[in-house]
Amino acid sequence: MFCFQCEQTAKGEGCTKIGVCGKKPEVAALQDLLIYSLKGLSLYAVEAQKVGISDGSINTFTCEALFSTLTNVNFDPARFEKLIQKSVELRDDLKSRVVEAGGKADFGEEAAKFTPRDTLDGLVEQGEQVGIKTDPDADPDILSLKELLIYGVKGIAAYADHARVLGKSDDAVYAFVHEAMASTSKKDIGADELLGLALKCGEMNLRTMELLDEANTGTYGHPVPTKVPLGVKKGKAILVSGHDLKDLEEILKQTEGKGIYIYTHGEMLPCHGYPELKKYSHFYGHYGTAWQNQAKEFGQFPGAILMTTNCLQKPQETYQDNIFTTGLVGWPGVNHIINKDFSPVIEKALGMEGFAEDREGKKVMVGFARNAVMGVADKVIEAVKNKAIRHFFLVGGCDGAKPGRSYYTDFVEKVPEDCVILTLACGKFRFFDKDLGDIGGIPRLLDVGQCNDAYSAVQIAVALANAFECGVNDLPLSIICSWYEQKAVAILLTLLYLGIKDIRLGPSLPAFVTPNILNILVDKFDIKPISTPDEDLKVILG
Repeated sequence: MFCFQCEQTAKGEGCTKIGVCGKKPEVAALQDLLIYSLKGLSLYAVEAQKVGISDGSINTFTCEALFSTLTNVNFDPARFEKLIQKSVELRDDLKSRVVEAGGKADFGEEAAKFTPRDTLDGLVEQGEQVGIKTDPDADPDILSLKELLIYGVKGIAAYADHARVLGKSDDAVYAFVHEAMASTSKKDIGADELLGLALKCGEMNLRTMELLDEANTGTYGHPVPTKVPLGVKKGKAILVSGHDLKDLEEILKQTEGKGIYIYTHGEMLPCHGYPELKKYSHFYGHYGTAWQNQAKEFGQFPGAILMTTNCLQKPQETYQDNIFTTGLVGWPGVNHIINKDFSPVIEKALGMEGFAEDREGKKVMVGFARNAVMGVADKVIEAVKNKAIRHFFLVGGCDGAKPGRSYYTDFVEKVPEDCVILTLACGKFRFFDKDLGDIGGIPRLLDVGQCNDAYSAVQIAVALANAFECGVNDLPLSIICSWYEQKAVAILLTLLYLGIKDIRLGPSLPAFVTPNILNILVDKFDIKPISTPDEDLKVILG
């Protein structure tokens, strides 16, 4: 196997024996083969567009299949076997329709015509032949740009799927997903074209995050500043982790009146700010962080656990019977929910001991999305003009287990008291419970939301730039970005598409970016690695 799509890849180079995430070689091979088959399907999807054919089921499937290959989403070989076979079935059916409509059908790319074997072992063997490093003649820089594009598209697929679940979609997004995947199958494509596609990926991800924002706020209302308790209530309990607001809503509905308290974990924390979710009286508080103590937290939680989107770590055998997954998420041997019927989760929670007594804890503030922040924009602008606020820092992104991620905690603690910190995504759990005070009633730590709420952060930055009649790069704003998986890659490409420069990225640079491609990013966008909190603050603030 070879995989280097996440920040924690082995030795900063690539996982070759087993994934740091727990992914086994056979799963890695099946994921590689699924990506390969999607390239073939996309070649025909692009051609289908030219002859007036657009198939919603293929669009949905492609995004779901891509989503399943994100880091820590699905490690179930049986489910990948079905996805690969369905991908080829859809490809062959689409090919016949393209031919009938007079379109091109004689692609030279092998991905457009390969035949999957009919056994799991056979598919694994095929996957081993089409992985990332299997072509000895591949130009390293071209390969780097192709992987950058694929990982960005994976991020788009995740956000597009969440938006679709809530009824929002855009054919232009799906068309780009197919265009990008088809392009990566071509051997004669050049660096300039791939770099252009990478920036277009950023553009389409911005549109996708906009769709998801419309879906979330249109369904659940705009987030409002809300204090969330970190303690627990006596009684039965279910812990919901991941990103999917629809799953949270459904379990809140299905547990109403059953004497079960619902807690959030990880990226579900911002959900407490949505009016249509916070109205449930048994939606109580937040339990735990994201990465650092997850195994301990899950092992000690006396109720059922529902994982949506990303399973951050493989469940331990001692408590995996208490864990349920939904949607595309899957581990072999872990319970899976079908059609959002959460009765098995509820039955498990009712049969467990729950919390024996109330336990008080800190409270943290959420709900500072664009509407909330812009609602006090006049105070923010005045504070900047009066020099009460010297600088804004957007410190956010993914969390992970590497010791180097302590940088973000140290950085936030050292930010001067006349500066404001905006944060989003699970990276905030390094410092989300810090009491940083306020500046003239404006909290110094503003939780914008989930990773996809980077859209809100962008809108806040644009609004401030308009208010000060300058460009975003001229604002007293610095972006300190932590990355881990592919949604972060998509967001980074969005920031580059918007022309935002001087981004500090960490805790390490992507292993899939070659030195030559890194030089291009440095020259064009002044992107740079983090150093130390003291050194970076000195350079930024002068």
